[in-house]
Amino acid sequence: MSETPSERREAAATRRRWVTLAEVVAVIGVLIAGLTLWNNWSDRRNTAAEKAAEAQSESRARSRVDLKAAVEDGGRRLALSDAAHALQDVEVIFPAALGVADQRPSGDPVIDARWFQDALLKATDGGADDREGRLPVLLRVTYLDGDAIRTTTSLYDVVWRTEGRLLQGRALKLEGLRIRSRSGTTKALNAAWAREKPAA
Repeated sequence: MSETPSERREAAATRRRWVTLAEVVAVIGVLIAGLTLWNNWSDRRNTAAEKAAEAQSESRARSRVDLKAAVEDGGRRLALSDAAHALQDVEVIFPAALGVADQRPSGDPVIDARWFQDALLKATDGGADDREGRLPVLLRVTYLDGDAIRTTTSLYDVVWRTEGRLLQGRALKLEGLRIRSRSGTTKALNAAWAREKPAA
């Protein structure tokens, strides 16, 4: 049985259609594979970037000092501590206008009311005996973060209260410590005191 020329042309055209269809399917398959590869690579890159950012954020949070103050000696001292770090050294810097020298306690990290009591009572003299307020201080803390020794300087408020006494004038009591700013400078300290300074 011999094919006629028109049947041969038709059979060749059918074969060409199947080849063309196969080529189109192959190209679509290559495109899908390429898009899948790009998508996987992009996901891995995003995941790696997220993990790096998370690790950096976790490291930053782990190295941050969160000072807590416990009132001791009937309000005469604030004992400083940080649950996550061993404090090595604390320097307490007072506003320049108060006229109190910077203090670096030897031994336990504390803020002692005797350091600034006279200056603060003088600054509040002439008003009511019973007063409350905040004294901004700059705390420069040296601490251990794993094996590394780090130093941070932050602006805190020492919360204080004065009480009138019958024969001995007024007494100063410390009530707590509050953070004002995680970064602090002497300029910011002096500006904070100018705003917080109690009126006489």
